[in-house]
Amino acid sequence: MRKCLLFVALLLVSQLEYLKAQVMFEAPDTVCVRQPVQLNSLVPGIATQYWGFCSGYLLNKPVGTNMGKSPFFLDGIKDVEVVKDGDNYYGFAISGGNSAFERIEFGNSLSSAPTVTNYGTFNNALPDNLNSIFVLKDSANHKWHIFITAGNTVANSVMARIDYTDSLNTVPNIVNFGNVGNVLNGPQGMFIAKEGTKWFGFVLNQATNSLVRMDMDTNISLTPKLTDLGPIGTFSGPRDIAAIRDAGKWYFFVTSESGNSIERVDVGGSLNITSAPPSTSLGNIGGLFFGPNGINLIRDCGSLYAFVTQRVSHELVRVEMGSVTGPYTATGFGSVGGLAAPTGISRMIRDRDNIFAFVANNSDSSISREVFAQCTNSTIPYSTTKKPPVYSYTAPGTYNVYYAINEGTPDMQVDCKLITVVDIPPMQISNDTTICQGDTISLRALSINALSITWTPSYNITGVGDVDIRAWPAYTTQYRILLPYSNGCIVDTAINVTVRKINADAGPDRVLNDGTSTLLGGPFTSTGIQYSYTWSPGQYINNNIIPNPTAKPPFDFTYYLTVRDTAGCVDVDTVVIHVGCNDLNLPNAFVPNNTNNSSTATFGLANKQLVKLNFFRIYDRWGKEVFNTTDPTHQWDGTVNGDDAPMGVYVWEADGFCLSGQRIQKSGNVTLIR
Repeated sequence: MRKCLLFVALLLVSQLEYLKAQVMFEAPDTVCVRQPVQLNSLVPGIATQYWGFCSGYLLNKPVGTNMGKSPFFLDGIKDVEVVKDGDNYYGFAISGGNSAFERIEFGNSLSSAPTVTNYGTFNNALPDNLNSIFVLKDSANHKWHIFITAGNTVANSVMARIDYTDSLNTVPNIVNFGNVGNVLNGPQGMFIAKEGTKWFGFVLNQATNSLVRMDMDTNISLTPKLTDLGPIGTFSGPRDIAAIRDAGKWYFFVTSESGNSIERVDVGGSLNITSAPPSTSLGNIGGLFFGPNGINLIRDCGSLYAFVTQRVSHELVRVEMGSVTGPYTATGFGSVGGLAAPTGISRMIRDRDNIFAFVANNSDSSISREVFAQCTNSTIPYSTTKKPPVYSYTAPGTYNVYYAINEGTPDMQVDCKLITVVDIPPMQISNDTTICQGDTISLRALSINALSITWTPSYNITGVGDVDIRAWPAYTTQYRILLPYSNGCIVDTAINVTVRKINADAGPDRVLNDGTSTLLGGPFTSTGIQYSYTWSPGQYINNNIIPNPTAKPPFDFTYYLTVRDTAGCVDVDTVVIHVGCNDLNLPNAFVPNNTNNSSTATFGLANKQLVKLNFFRIYDRWGKEVFNTTDPTHQWDGTVNGDDAPMGVYVWEADGFCLSGQRIQKSGNVTLIR
């Protein structure tokens, strides 16, 4: 599964020094909504990579879910911690009411419903009045250790350690140190780290407002030596401690529940201190602190944050730090996730694109899960390729790009960057449009604040850098417009010009014999219900509104075909018909009185250019004349002396002159059909 911590175990995000990675990728600082974004990795030779384009961002408000009291077995929960072991996540929680310890198994996702193992009191080896918990892994022997403090007086204050092997999915052992040297007095909060080859830890004495140092030399499995460094600054009921190393120096941040404030302790360059270090009260930042309890620290995308639980106001507060020494601003989130007198808060864990924290609710013994979740405002949520695909953001805001390489290996590296997405500046852009082929259209792209304008392609336009252009594309074309702005926003938009192609094909010019007909129209005429057709003039044509009518002109004639579509686009084509008089044209059969086809109801000359007919005679099979005329338009109706002529084959002969003066003589036969 695609799961990893933002920082490897060595760093322990909420507690230890943040080691800033090299700049691992290039990304713009500011873009517009829908502006294409192309990220570029700067790291060569990587095995795996993961890009999150819309990762959880700590300046957003978290989404909280109360996981309830069940399936937990706690009474008066005091503290909770979450870590990753291999591919799986584990939580640990302690309660003050029944002094119980339990392991919470999330599997490979902190979003999943957990299963719980209740260890109870380890057969009464676990002390009463549990207060705080700290989980760490020794990188030398790869074993897990969990330190626990308990008690509220010198008499009942103790420290214990629960030891696992190299896996948290094993049965642990417990060691109860008691109150070593009677130094502990209401111990609250812990921080433990390895500096060089030696282990040091720190615990707050709530009863005396003092800081206790733990020394374990080079072996964390030894019984710690405790030293009370004395009261610190203006501590007033200190509850929890978080630490960070910045620019070679250690700093502790301590919550003071009674004083409704946070104290910064300037430890210096080494944890091996022998006296109380100087401190500074940060006061009640923004007036938002009401019983501050648990605290954690996280540096994400180069910024440092503290998250504080409020036992009195049942709230979660975020403290934004300009630097480790300030300035500080606070933001209250309210009771996100059903907080109920919250005490402890776990470290922040980035699970790729989501950041999780868990809060212990003391009054109802429930646990709340707080998530700074991956947003949904990028067109692509993530990528696993070295050169990720181009994507864009769909809404204004600040978005966190997260980049991890070689996950799960010792040389894993992580980098992130914030991209500001702004609204598209005011502009005038022509709408998509449709034109007829051969037409010219005016287009506009105007934005007063744009540094320049570029039209592409330069195909059939008047100018690539003009606000107003004229375009006359011969085919459908998308004209892209690039508008850069001084804030880094680049608008890359487009105008689609759809060209409606319409074609009129009247067919090739042709030569006809006098009296014959021809089919008009060619194969390239646009067809479909969106087209209409008109042939003009409408003479000597059987239908002038269809693509392929039949024409029978008596002399040379020119026809115009006009094709229109529903958008009003028009195309026109012509065909010239030359009619020649060099033959006599007659049908070879006819049906007298044919009511279905009047053209075959009589028999005669079809020619229209005969100026004189010497004779046109028809004979029956025995040579008897049945019809005779000198009128070119007179035709035989199939009767002889008023009676119907019988079916059969008849012979005809004709002699006449054309308009050109050419004499035509011809004979043939015709079949009379009844």
